Amino acid sequence: MSLEHEPPRDDASHDAGADLRRVTDARTLRALAHPVRIALIEALILGGAMTATQVGERIGESPTTCSFHLRQLAKYGFVEEAGGGKGRARPWRMTSIGFSFASTHDDPESEIAANALLRLFRERQLGRYQHWLETKASYSRAWQDAANESEYLFYLTADELQQLNHDLAALLMPRVAERITDPSARPPGSVPVELLLFSYPIEPQAATRSAAAPPAASQEETDPR
Repeated sequence: MSLEHEPPRDDASHDAGADLRRVTDARTLRALAHPVRIALIEALILGGAMTATQVGERIGESPTTCSFHLRQLAKYGFVEEAGGGKGRARPWRMTSIGFSFASTHDDPESEIAANALLRLFRERQLGRYQHWLETKASYSRAWQDAANESEYLFYLTADELQQLNHDLAALLMPRVAERITDPSARPPGSVPVELLLFSYPIEPQAATRSAAAPPAASQEETDPR
């Protein structure tokens, strides 16, 4: 799944390069902001088509609960029946490899809904990161060395930061998108890997201060006496 900061677009549009559905309206954002629905989406992206019973076993929920939330996700176009089976034995699949939504909106209602959804995702993602820290000793040395924790500091304008984020997405998605939908494209030994990118200003005042207008010097600094 991709969470991108960008100007709102039409809810029905998709990213042609990455097949990501873009969500902008408050109603759809609110429908997604439920822990079980997020868990179902993550499970279907990772595991492919599954029945309510199968996906319930993966996320620790009953088939009845999963059936209800799968139908709700289908109502908003995020999942669909994969064909075959009956009742709770019907397999479900994602309609795209994921979705994106802007973190800022002109509409206050959409802003509140997007922030609630973003918090749920971040809690789950950071929970998985914490689990990695607690269990990484059980992984091979190769995986421990391959995993990375980096921090970078840049001096950028808002436009440059937005372009950097777009450039990173354009670099990453073509390299991995096919493997999400086509298991045969995954090389032997590959496993799901989560990469989180956070970019944000750390000094709001400095970000808005004009470099051409430094703070006025004090009397002590300018008076030769």
